[in-house]
Amino acid sequence: MTLQVKICGITRVEDAKLAEACGAHALGFIFYRPSPRRVNMEAAAKIMGQLHPYTLKVGVFVRAKPARINDLADLLGLDRIQLHGGEPFKMIVSLNRSAYRAFKLKDEGDLEAARAAPDATVMLDTFDPVLHGGTGRPFNWEWAREIGRSHRVILSGGLSPENIAQAIKTAQPMAVDASSSLEAAPGRKDPEKVEAFFRALRESDYTPARWSEDHAIAI
Repeated sequence: MTLQVKICGITRVEDAKLAEACGAHALGFIFYRPSPRRVNMEAAAKIMGQLHPYTLKVGVFVRAKPARINDLADLLGLDRIQLHGGEPFKMIVSLNRSAYRAFKLKDEGDLEAARAAPDATVMLDTFDPVLHGGTGRPFNWEWAREIGRSHRVILSGGLSPENIAQAIKTAQPMAVDASSSLEAAPGRKDPEKVEAFFRALRESDYTPARWSEDHAIAI
């Protein structure tokens, strides 16, 4: 079976090209100023200008105004928007790109909220009282499997070469998203970890989805 793979927190051309070469379906660019993985518009434009045309460019925002998101999406040619700050569902209709929201799971109450959400696609991440993603810690993957019965799930939160095979076996997501677990330092990917991550995928029952016009609209 194929699995869509997003590598997030891209700040350098060489990291983007490595992720593509390994089989990444989408790359995530964080536009949240406090994040150590934040990329400015100029750097993002330089990186995006060198990507394969079918690689999805995902802009990650935390509590940003819809007008700012739309402006950046138009200027950079973003393909998707990831809302990672607990934004309301109604915000999605204010955006001029397809968007999905992140749900951070801490307890059964969070599980129920995600399961009841009207979104077709949800990203599931690990709860942290301070951090908006990039925790490097997994959550209960059985919860993801439950939510996947009613939603398309993008699994995130501490996915690494060591646990990705078990994560996808347990959660059975549509896509996975990895970031801090593949870094040498915040915002700088470790080539050995990135290659090991994709190698672990190939050695499991899943393989990264390859470029095509069809899968370019999936996430």
